[in-house]
Amino acid sequence: INGEMVLQEPSERAYLFEHVWRQVEKKFYKVSLHDVEWEYYKKAYARFLPHINNDHDFADMLSEMLGELNASHTGARYRPENEEGDETAALGLFYDYDYEGNGLKITEVMDKSPVVKEDSKIKAGVVIEKIDGQAITPQTNPYQLLNRKADKNTLLSLYDPAGKERWEEVVKPISLREESELRYQRWVENCRKAVEELSGGRIGYVHVRGMNDDSYRTVYEEVLGRHANKEALIVDTRFNGGGWLHDNLATFLSGQKYVTMMPRGQDLGSEPMSKWYKPSVVLMSESNYSDAHMFPYAYKALGIGKLIGMPVPGTATAVWWERLHTGDLIFGIPQVGVVTNDGEYLENNQLEPDIKVPNEPGVVSKGEDQQLEAAVKELLRQLEQARP
Repeated sequence: INGEMVLQEPSERAYLFEHVWRQVEKKFYKVSLHDVEWEYYKKAYARFLPHINNDHDFADMLSEMLGELNASHTGARYRPENEEGDETAALGLFYDYDYEGNGLKITEVMDKSPVVKEDSKIKAGVVIEKIDGQAITPQTNPYQLLNRKADKNTLLSLYDPAGKERWEEVVKPISLREESELRYQRWVENCRKAVEELSGGRIGYVHVRGMNDDSYRTVYEEVLGRHANKEALIVDTRFNGGGWLHDNLATFLSGQKYVTMMPRGQDLGSEPMSKWYKPSVVLMSESNYSDAHMFPYAYKALGIGKLIGMPVPGTATAVWWERLHTGDLIFGIPQVGVVTNDGEYLENNQLEPDIKVPNEPGVVSKGEDQQLEAAVKELLRQLEQARP
């Protein structure tokens, strides 16, 4: 069966606007709507509807209106499917941006980069002179040469200044999403190594990427695996966008040692074996959001350990993201507020660290992490104090 219709887009947007407004009025976690005159804002923003002719602008306008609520987990976004669109691929490399010659000079090859092969000679110091036969000059945008090249055979023309050698290699670039994963794993490994070195091997490090099942399994495996014999633990929640894991994570870190298994004088470990019962601290920053606000709050409220880093915005609500019938427009309503035992909502209440440490941009650019260093310093202090 085939059918056609004439879509009256202005009328559809007017309906969607009304729907979003009413949903917020009925479902927002506070009946007061943060004391906002919601009826007034309906009229104030509806006047823009006749001047909007695309859903990008429509989503922006909805976000502006929802922003009047001064609440987290709001806003609208337009996500059309565009399978044939431009998409820059990547090689999993870092480049020397001070290099002024032709080509791209490599400073680092990331672990699991697509150029890492048994017979590859690509390494730091090598220059990529051409991509698929197109020369790279200081005026060239090299990323254009990688457009739509993900998972496709791509010819790299290479030059090693040290050995005065030129050669070619065929590689399959990866997507930017895949390269982002390589960068993330590189960052976590660098943090782990830094903690190992700064603490002399006494302190473990784990990053909680999201408040979800995958992250919990990673934490559980790392902490009770490679870090089981460490004396203390850094739990890094920076750049965590949330989910729903706060109680599981807090419970896991709140173990209390009550017995030691001792066959014939040999220490086999203590109970609980499925929880961490040694000292720990939580790293947090301005980038924590949603349940990544809720977890450090729970950690502090339960007296498990100290919070180190920067204040976390008050964003602890549970959200309902509604996909509108168009399929490509989504908006959020915070429906469940979180109230402390003192009767205060966590939403819009900033969580302060016990030890406030900013990561200064000029220091970060040198590869240093002041917050991580402060966490190591604090745990070493606690370990020294606990010595008999």
